[in-house]
Amino acid sequence: MTHAGFHKCSELSIEVANVQHFAGGSLIPNKSSDRLTFADVIFVRGATQNRNIFDWFQDVALTLSGLGLTDVNYKRNLDIVQQDRDGTTLRRWSLSRAWPVKFVAGDWDNESDENVIESVTLTYDFFELIQ
Repeated sequence: MTHAGFHKCSELSIEVANVQHFAGGSLIPNKSSDRLTFADVIFVRGATQNRNIFDWFQDVALTLSGLGLTDVNYKRNLDIVQQDRDGTTLRRWSLSRAWPVKFVAGDWDNESDENVIESVTLTYDFFELIQ
């Protein structure tokens, strides 16, 4: 997949665990940093005929279930590019070793004037601000 457009992306966040311990009966804890936790990111868009996201999700599901898919390279590096209205890149974030953990095809309601909205949740190892 080379490009996928979305109208909404959840926030990127990272959290450092705070480990506290009291040494020798101290009333003030010694604090140190520990593990990093990266929150999953959710992308939302109107449903399209582009199957790339769903096919990627299906590749992951088939790989993990052992149903015959031989390519275990389902984790991909990808960029999230925030653009201005004129297409100018404002920010670029790089997600390392990302893969989809949830795909939602959206609600179908023939009595509504709204489009079908689909979403995909990605997990990843870490992110960096590139630009």
